[in-house]
Amino acid sequence: MTAETTEWAGPTRFLPPTEPTRAGDGALHYSGITYAVAFGFRPLQLDLWVPPRPEPAPLVVWIHGGGFMFGDRRHLPETLRPNQVFTALLDAGLAVATIDYRHALEAPFPAQLHDAKAAVRYLRAHADELGICTERIGVMGESAGGHIAALVGLTAHRPDLEGTNGVVGPSSAVDVVVDWYGPADLTTMPRKRLPPQIAARLPPELVAPPEEHLTRGLEGAAYADASPITHVTPDAPPFLLVHGTADWLVPFAQSEQLEAALTAAGVPVRLVPIEGAQHIFDGHDDVDAVVQLSVDHLAEALLGDHR
Repeated sequence: MTAETTEWAGPTRFLPPTEPTRAGDGALHYSGITYAVAFGFRPLQLDLWVPPRPEPAPLVVWIHGGGFMFGDRRHLPETLRPNQVFTALLDAGLAVATIDYRHALEAPFPAQLHDAKAAVRYLRAHADELGICTERIGVMGESAGGHIAALVGLTAHRPDLEGTNGVVGPSSAVDVVVDWYGPADLTTMPRKRLPPQIAARLPPELVAPPEEHLTRGLEGAAYADASPITHVTPDAPPFLLVHGTADWLVPFAQSEQLEAALTAAGVPVRLVPIEGAQHIFDGHDDVDAVVQLSVDHLAEALLGDHR
């Protein structure tokens, strides 16, 4: 390599899509697409499933939970069957991408939002190659992932929260949000400390509330900026909020707060209480119906009469 023959273009920001595998029904599965390289961190990857349709399928982006501290794009909560959400979306005629993002001890907020927005931009930039339609995009997440999904839906008007990871230029705006039991207002989240006998068995990083790690312990403006409720405007997309009424980790009142703020701004929103359910819908006897409710909502918003 010489200066006369090669011009250095700088570090790699993302990689082209991987080669897909094809299921028996014709659905395509792209695994481990590097949608962004955040310098100094692990490559950020996504998996994508594309249903067999005569025309490109609208897209849903799934964001996993894990208290901002752990979790994996490939794994759903233990109250669901493996791949249940992804399969249900495919069966409804929707493509689904499930994404990595940096955890709180890797990088503080807004890194997680930057990463999710970078995934949306990447998918828009490569839509033709991937065989998906990104004219309308839904975003869906659970717990910490619901929080990030809500922020993606609410911050299209904030260029300062866009980030510069991966593909830059395409819009990161989405058209519908499904938020399963995500924190909405970090300033009103209960500061629950674990009992000493439990805390003694855990590493120090898991003893403090995860929002403290997310904001590096900076409250005030940092908590407000990391709270979806702060960013509600009349231009927000429609929301479906689904939350267990007995959730002790992220109280049901969090979704009530977000519903009230969206309603006050004139944004279409529906809050579905899952009576007696705890976090991850634990204790509910029909999680399948919750999944179907959410998938139907996305299909109606993204496919309409074209189902």
